[in-house]
Amino acid sequence: MSKAKGSTGTPATVAATKAKIEFTLHTYEPDPNAESYGEAAADALGIPHSRIFKTLLADVDGRLTVGVVPVSASLDLKALAAAAGGKKARMAEPRDAERATGYVVGGISPLGQRRRLPTVIDASVSALATVYVSAGRRGLQIELLPADLVRLTGARVAAIARG
Repeated sequence: MSKAKGSTGTPATVAATKAKIEFTLHTYEPDPNAESYGEAAADALGIPHSRIFKTLLADVDGRLTVGVVPVSASLDLKALAAAAGGKKARMAEPRDAERATGYVVGGISPLGQRRRLPTVIDASVSALATVYVSAGRRGLQIELLPADLVRLTGARVAAIARG
């Protein structure tokens, strides 16, 4: 297990540490003007956009659901609804996402959320040796095994990305 120097623990890093999984933290200087926090993070860290996953929240039939997809793709709301056993999905309001997860937009991690929400991770994660997701704040990414991400979030894996 690794820890970035000078970083304070976030609920995501605490959850990963508590679960005794191996992970590496990566820090970078976030660009407050970036159109895509995830793409900016990938560029800052010098990793392919397909290896860094963004955490998005959607309302699936009145229930908040987490979708985790590569930053190189977009979330297919119809596929997310189907994977979550629902009929219709729409993106959640940012303030609802922040309230439910305890994180701010641009730093929402699928790990250590305030309350456990149904989570679906795009199937492309299975082809990766390791995956990067937000560690709970802008400027901090956690790299871990895809299997550990799935286990820690209690996620279902399904094809929910397009593009």
